[in-house]
Amino acid sequence: MSLHITVIGTGYVGLVTGTGLAEVGFNVTCVDVDAEKIRKLRDEGIIPIYEPGLEELVKKNAAAGRLTFTTDVAECTPQSDVVMIGVGTPPQEDGSTDLSYVEQAARDVASHLKAGAVVVCKSTVPVGTNHMIYDVIEQANSNAQFAVASNPEFLREGAAVRDFLEPERVVIGVEDKAAQATMEQLYQPFKDAGSTIQVVNIPTAELIKYASNSFLAVKITFINEIAALCETCGADVAEVARGMGLDSRIGSAFLNPGPGYGGSCFPKDTLSLAYQAQQLGSPQTLVEQTITANDATKTRMVQLVKNTFGDDLSGKKIAILGLAFKAKTDDMREAASLTILPQLAAAGAELVAYDPEAMENAKALLPAGVQYADSAEAALQGADGALILTEWSQFAALQPEDFVNSLNAPTTVVDTRNLFCRQTMAQAGIRYVSLGRPTLSAQTDSSTAAAA
Repeated sequence: MSLHITVIGTGYVGLVTGTGLAEVGFNVTCVDVDAEKIRKLRDEGIIPIYEPGLEELVKKNAAAGRLTFTTDVAECTPQSDVVMIGVGTPPQEDGSTDLSYVEQAARDVASHLKAGAVVVCKSTVPVGTNHMIYDVIEQANSNAQFAVASNPEFLREGAAVRDFLEPERVVIGVEDKAAQATMEQLYQPFKDAGSTIQVVNIPTAELIKYASNSFLAVKITFINEIAALCETCGADVAEVARGMGLDSRIGSAFLNPGPGYGGSCFPKDTLSLAYQAQQLGSPQTLVEQTITANDATKTRMVQLVKNTFGDDLSGKKIAILGLAFKAKTDDMREAASLTILPQLAAAGAELVAYDPEAMENAKALLPAGVQYADSAEAALQGADGALILTEWSQFAALQPEDFVNSLNAPTTVVDTRNLFCRQTMAQAGIRYVSLGRPTLSAQTDSSTAAAA
């Protein structure tokens, strides 16, 4: 049997999922309430997000007839064996998860489900949500014959296409044998390609997602705090991380210091897990402390700049390289720049920013006084120093002379991503301040720098 799939939502999760399933041969219809978004996808192949490789796959599968778009669930749901919910689950002020979009999606499809359909939640949702979805559908349509399944996504923004098509693991949460059979058929192409398929009960699948993201957030925050310690004792965080990563029990991934994690997943998911655990009477104190420490890391970046340029930044023009929470995305959600730039502006700094993809999204979120440049070089021109916030490859490709020739003397670079060799920057006469690594004086002679 060839499965037909409906995907509700055309954001990061829904659009990547729908396009990826079409790419492996299934017929997929993506549904969204945003008529203009659907029109652009259907008529022009214009995708609403920046995600490398996604636009090409959307156009390819749409042209092949395997991927279609609509605003009407009644148009596609009655023919669908699998209905996937991939809508947003934003955080609320108390850390809980807003499930209103998930509930609405369940109500929307309830009266249109074919007999035996499996309603799959791809959205990241608290434990118990899939059972809630079942109840919502059953209350809306007591005659519906369906099952629910949890199928959390593990997509990294900037690498989402590859992550979907070449997953390290696929987690399927089911409590119905027929639903399990349908889900295993859906993911058979991925199993044939070597991916691990893990079948568990629904609460376990829901929690795997939160536990995974929270663990990674803990790991990031741990190395950020170690970097701060290195700065006080003269150790080199790069070598500390390398020494840790050589232990196979630890591994080297997510041991790069930075200005604090952000984006659509880690902040939201750590808050949600902490909230869920408190409600269930099993507090996750390590996760709670990680949230606090991550906020402190972002604030520490502000102090790092002030330690470099002075507490009063009046009259200081600073070039900001990078605004998105990480490279290869235009996502500004919980980006470190949203914490750091307003505080620098309040201290009197004149900020000139450049990001290859995120500037339009940033303009609505950053202080009105922030200026925007057309390139990294333009941002640097005539500035008193540079602050690197995002690890875009084009920033890492800059040469020392690019800073020396563009920035006012003394040439000063604060790098929260450790993109450059300290010795090379010092030898070029640059005061180079990075995270967790001793700062070499721009006046350091070449023999000392070479030995450092």
